[in-house]
Formats: sequence, C-alpha cells, structure tokens
Amino acid sequence: MECSLPGEFTLGLIAVLALVLAAEFVNGWTDAPNAIATVVSTRVLSPRRAIVMATILNIAGAFSGTAVAATIGTGIVDASVINLTTVAAAMIALVFWSTFAARFGLPTSESHALVAGLAGAGLAVAGPAVLLWEGWEKVIIGLAFSTFLGFLGGWGLTIAINKVFGHSHRSGMREIFGKLQLLSAAFMAFGHGSNDGQKFIGVFALALVIGGILPTFQVPLYVVVLCSVMMGIGTSTGGWRIIRTMGMRMVKLEPYQGFAAETGAASVIQAASIFGIPLSTTHTINTSIMGVGTVKGFSAVRWGVVRQVVLAWILTFPICGAISWGIATVSLRVF
Repeated sequence: MECSLPGEFTLGLIAVLALVLAAEFVNGWTDAPNAIATVVSTRVLSPRRAIVMATILNIAGAFSGTAVAATIGTGIVDASVINLTTVAAAMIALVFWSTFAARFGLPTSESHALVAGLAGAGLAVAGPAVLLWEGWEKVIIGLAFSTFLGFLGGWGLTIAINKVFGHSHRSGMREIFGKLQLLSAAFMAFGHGSNDGQKFIGVFALALVIGGILPTFQVPLYVVVLCSVMMGIGTSTGGWRIIRTMGMRMVKLEPYQGFAAETGAASVIQAASIFGIPLSTTHTINTSIMGVGTVKGFSAVRWGVVRQVVLAWILTFPICGAISWGIATVSLRVF
C-alpha cells in the first residue's frame, strides 16, 4: 500500500468519490447484516453487540489485502476508455437498487450490483470492448463459489456436527456451539470486510486514476482507511429487516446450525479473497443457510422466502446494468 497523499481534486472527482463512499455505506448497511444474521437469530449475541463486533471486524477485514480491490479496479472495465461519469452511474445504480430492496428486507448482492453497474455504464461509453474477460472470468468463478460451495459448506459441516454430537444433550450442544458461534460470526464478519469491503476500495482507487490523482492503479493507505471506516459506519446502522429475513424467516436456526452456516460461508469467502475473486457474500451465506436447513429435510427451509431472495439476486444484474447504462447515456448526450 502507498501512503502518499493525493494531489489536486476537481469538484467532479470529489462528487464521484462521495458517491463511492455512499455505496460503501450502503454496502455496510445492507450487506454486512449477512455476517451477523445467524448469530442474532440464535440469540447467541444481542443485536447491539453483534453490530459492534461486525463493525470492528468489517474494518479489520478491509485491511487484510488488496487482491479483490485490484480485480475490481483493473479487471472489470478498461479504465483507459471510461470516465468519472461511468463510475458515478454505477454507484447511483447500486445505491438505488440496494436501498429499494432493503426496504422489503431482501438481501441483494452489492458485488453483482457493482460489476453490473460498471459494465452497464462502460457499455454506454465505449461499447463491448470496454469489458475485460479476465476480470469477468473471476466474477463467474465467484458466482460458482458463492452458490455451490456455500451450500455444500453449510450442508457438509452440519452433517459432520450431527455425526459427532448426535447423541449429545440439546442444552449441552447449545452451550458449546453458542460459544463457538461467537468465533464463526467473527470469522464471517472479517470475511465480509476482506471481500466486499475491498470492492469499493478498488472503485475508489479507479476513480483516482481516472481523475488524474494516481498515475497508475494502486491502493493508497488513505483509501483503505476512508472506505473501511465508511463501511463500518454503515454496518453500525443495522439492517434489521435483512437480518430477520435471513436469520429467522428462511430457516429457524439452532446455534450449531448457525455455526455451520457461518463457518462454511466464511471459509469460502476467505479462500476467494486470497485469490482476488470477487464473490457475493450475500449469496454465500444465504446458500450456506439453505444447505444447513436441508439437512433436516427440504421442508425445514421456507422456500417461499427463498424464492423472493433468489428473485432479488436475478434482478440485480439487469436492473443495475440498465440504470447505470441509462444514466451514462443521458450524461453523454447532455454534457
């Protein structure tokens, strides 16, 4: 990380950077609740304590590396042919869609909203050539990671726990896994920061390159500080409807199930972060919870709620892409 301070800023660049920070705030507000939904629903932690823990560990996770930031900043769209309007359009689309979905308690993927927004605006400015296959390959791999490995992680860990502790008394299991779930929830919160937090760090750095502040893509220390703290502030505001949807409405969880869901999801997220793969923490923890629930039988999962969540996932790409494309197209004609 570089510690050098930035040079001169234009009003346009400042406005775009403010939009990136607003998107990072929304990320903390609407996506970070994924990290603590299970530990709150199993009553291992109170909502207030869970949010404090998630805020601290989200910030810590964002400091853990820059591999994902580099993928977002240099691998999704060609920075040499886009402008600040492109970045602004993507951020507006993300903030609008994520806030709209959150009002209905639906956990959307800020990861997919971000890449769809960048793609939509990039297409409006420079056409298909602006998209970089190497980065999109990682996005596709991330989709597989979050969907299939998330499900298998939660499912496999639950089966293993049942085999080892199958004859244990329920109160004893609750005490053991109540303590272990503190660790798994912390792991999940850290994982969210290490992957999702980095995405907006990458966009912030990309805007600095486009605005002429940075000569080449790099991640200055002040960018990490600004974005991670903004995400932490967003996390501290809650996101109670999303917590209720994931932790209470989709599957009724016991502490051992919450531990399995969080540990399975966080392991997948951490592995992806190491390799610079931007995946959806929302998809990962959601599918992990589904995997945990299906161990008891498919009837243990409220599939009506799952359908609503999956619909929000599916709509994220086209809606965010279309909104950012429209904003960028209008901006080009007006300005």
